[in-house]
Amino acid sequence: MTREIPCAKLLRQVIPESLILLTLRSAQVVGDHMEPIRVLLVDDDQAVLEMMQRGLESQRFKVTPVTGVAEALARINTDTFDVLVTDQRMPGPADGFTLVSAMRSAQPDVLTVVASGNPDTQAAMAAIVLQADEILMKPHDVRVLGELIRKRMATHKGSARTARESVAAILNREATAIIADWLERLKEDEVLSTVLLDDSDRIGHLPRLLQDLVSRLNGSQLLKNKGPRISAYAAEHGILRFSQGYSIEMIVDESRLLQVSIFHGLHNNLHSVDLSTLLVDVMTIADEVDSQLRESIGSYLQHAGRQPAA
Repeated sequence: MTREIPCAKLLRQVIPESLILLTLRSAQVVGDHMEPIRVLLVDDDQAVLEMMQRGLESQRFKVTPVTGVAEALARINTDTFDVLVTDQRMPGPADGFTLVSAMRSAQPDVLTVVASGNPDTQAAMAAIVLQADEILMKPHDVRVLGELIRKRMATHKGSARTARESVAAILNREATAIIADWLERLKEDEVLSTVLLDDSDRIGHLPRLLQDLVSRLNGSQLLKNKGPRISAYAAEHGILRFSQGYSIEMIVDESRLLQVSIFHGLHNNLHSVDLSTLLVDVMTIADEVDSQLRESIGSYLQHAGRQPAA
């Protein structure tokens, strides 16, 4: 039986155990003998990225620098980190909060810090804080950032892990919302809205086309399959649109709006999507929608050719 050293026993009587554990954790974080804190650093400005990398590495952080959202998402899925530091605004539709959502899904224990150079209203900033652990206003001192990371790492508990869903599962669950979003976009289109139809006729075969898409995603029919895709529903859709007075240009436009609505639905569920297959699934979606469009137009033209000349 081991005997407790008298001074240690006295220490436990004077200092709460929770404070002792916190002190030990802080020592773990900053101690010379411990592994360095692993930081994923994301900024589209190469000069800023290099400056911040040098500053953090001089403070004994292990830094992985990347300049884009796509590479950062790949790193989140393949590497392990303790901290994410990302610029808020990035080129393209995705931004720093996209990375925060992805990191919270893949590695919920990671501390997330967003650097923002665009202070908004208090309400907007409050909404931002709900996503990121820290907001750092630009310009900021790299040494201050390092001190902030060490301080937060000493007490950071991480966020709750979010269950991950496949793209197919999300599209299947969100099919009604996707169709409703597509319908609203179509009604706002100056050309497509000129065809006067009730909602059920306008929607046509869209629910079945979405199910075809979900089935393909579930079946892992990737782009390497070179055979032509055949969809009976897409062919029927082309004939229906011909009878409703659509032009081929209108069919192309409504297909484009469908892709917009699908990706809008995925963006709204980015916090739970399985990122490991996201890029392949996005390519599959684009390929399937294009294949359905080709089938619809082919059917439309065949049906138009059978009609007697006016």
